Amino acid sequence: MKEINIDRIYTILKTYVKRYNIPIVDSIRIKTSNPFKILIATILSARTNDKITALVSKKFFSKIKKMDDLEKLSLKEIENLIYPVGFYKNKAKYLKKLAVIIKNKFNNKIPEDMDKLLELPGVGRKTANLVLSLAFRKPSICVDTHVHRIMNRIGYVKTKTPYQTEIELRKKLPKKYWIITNSIFVAFGQNLCRPISPFCSKCPIKKYCNKTNVRKSR
Repeated sequence: MKEINIDRIYTILKTYVKRYNIPIVDSIRIKTSNPFKILIATILSARTNDKITALVSKKFFSKIKKMDDLEKLSLKEIENLIYPVGFYKNKAKYLKKLAVIIKNKFNNKIPEDMDKLLELPGVGRKTANLVLSLAFRKPSICVDTHVHRIMNRIGYVKTKTPYQTEIELRKKLPKKYWIITNSIFVAFGQNLCRPISPFCSKCPIKKYCNKTNVRKSR
């Protein structure tokens, strides 16, 4: 088992992933720090590739500027607006309820607290953590499939679910890396450290990786 130099891994990957397109929600944060837009884009991005999320987000925000605008739309109008994101019918229902709940329960403000964010329809831990880190710059670890897979692959954690990975990372990962973890590992996981046939021969951190459960590498 190779020793994991997590500081070196982050130093290398922070520079390496600059060659790739950044995740769409990060792109929206750079253009605007609006928590409303970051929350909506995060919900839309679930189980949807970034290219479609980017197109739909642009269309959505050209019409919807604030929560009040969303509340005025019918369910069918929201469906048409967010098609073809994955599970668009379910997401339309979430967004319709979201507008009402945020208005009535949170005074039209996106909550800055994990427990309160989890009360919102369509918001799980991954979404809540991403909103906290990107919209409010609060130390949070957003663990999606890429973060979960790569942290296990390199041997930094040994977990079976993204939730378990999040808990373990909260225990051992230096806090200075929490906010940037998702951005780095999503870009890295989408382009090089793929689920199947990762490009291990080209990997900039191969000397630190244990290649746990790597099926086939190139």
